[in-house]
Amino acid sequence: MKRAQERVREIIDILHKAYPRSRTALSFETPLQILVSTILSAQCTDKRVNKITPQLFRKYRTPHDFASADQKALEKEIRSTGFFRNKAKNIIGSSKKIVEDFDGDVPDNMKDLLTLPGVARKTANIVLSSGFRKVEGIAVDTHVGRLAQRLGLSKEKNSDKIEKDLMAIVLKKDWLDFNYMLVNHGRKVCPSRKPRCPACQLKHLCPSANKFYPDDELRINK
Repeated sequence: MKRAQERVREIIDILHKAYPRSRTALSFETPLQILVSTILSAQCTDKRVNKITPQLFRKYRTPHDFASADQKALEKEIRSTGFFRNKAKNIIGSSKKIVEDFDGDVPDNMKDLLTLPGVARKTANIVLSSGFRKVEGIAVDTHVGRLAQRLGLSKEKNSDKIEKDLMAIVLKKDWLDFNYMLVNHGRKVCPSRKPRCPACQLKHLCPSANKFYPDDELRINK
């Protein structure tokens, strides 16, 4: 455990230098907007979500607006993000619960957020960290899950189990930034298909580097 904590500490120090202002790429101004944007981002790029949300948020300004939305109309407005029927259903359902159970305010704690339709721990963590600057866990999306495995920080495949492994070795003061830094690194250096191991600042700490590049090409252990 101590060795893993020391290694992740070095990883975090390097990532802090590489991505000193890491924050979510989703555009938002309020907790409601980051909640909706995060729901829309499932199986969709942040760039695509950001293209449709300015117009969406001009039309739907409050939980009451989303709660009373016509589902067919909302489906059409978010269609380009994929899985639009289920996303529209969850956005409307979450908004209704926010209005009915939380006096129109997006919950600012994990327990209550998890009662909203379509909200699991990943979404809740992003809403808490980005919308409220609160930390109750580490958001594990596809980038974080992939890098956690490649860096040898977790052997799990389930996002909740990966989060549990990360929370055990990452200091709580770093939880807020850890997701954002790994997401940035995953996009810029360590994508799913063709990781750029030779250019990676973490290659000397990554047990997966030689799986993608032979020793004679990468030469990280010589």
